[in-house]
Amino acid sequence: MAYQTFRQEYLQVPPVTRAYTTACVLTTAAVQLELITPFQLYFNPELIFKHFQVWRLITNYLFFGPVGFNFLFNMIFLYRYCRMLEEGSFRGRTADFVFMFLFGGFLMTPGGGRLLRTPSVLKAIFDTPEDDPNYNPLPEERPGGFAWGEGQRLGG
Repeated sequence: MAYQTFRQEYLQVPPVTRAYTTACVLTTAAVQLELITPFQLYFNPELIFKHFQVWRLITNYLFFGPVGFNFLFNMIFLYRYCRMLEEGSFRGRTADFVFMFLFGGFLMTPGGGRLLRTPSVLKAIFDTPEDDPNYNPLPEERPGGFAWGEGQRLGG
């Protein structure tokens, strides 16, 4: 009875969230049971490109450390936010959700990090636009909605 309930709940989870969360739990369980070591999972460009250990491109995103309090919270947040994204912003667009995962993973690798450190990207991110001298904020954009500094007196 409990098995059927667990199975039904598990199958109601969106597919990408279910696959990624399951892969993370199984990878961590394999390390915990000493079937594999973390040294077989980490990202190492030399081993990837010279020794063709391409699984390292994926497995470094599947291992969250030893089983414990941190792992539990990482899995809760991973499950919750992946499910919210997949059922909300990416509803009916599974391929877009997978692409977002792949793109985010690429940007977290050293090659993607190099792309983010190019001068044009840094300029676009950190340069503030020119201040418009004619800008007059709406009342809801002012602190408290008041016309601060416009010379109006209260009660008079």
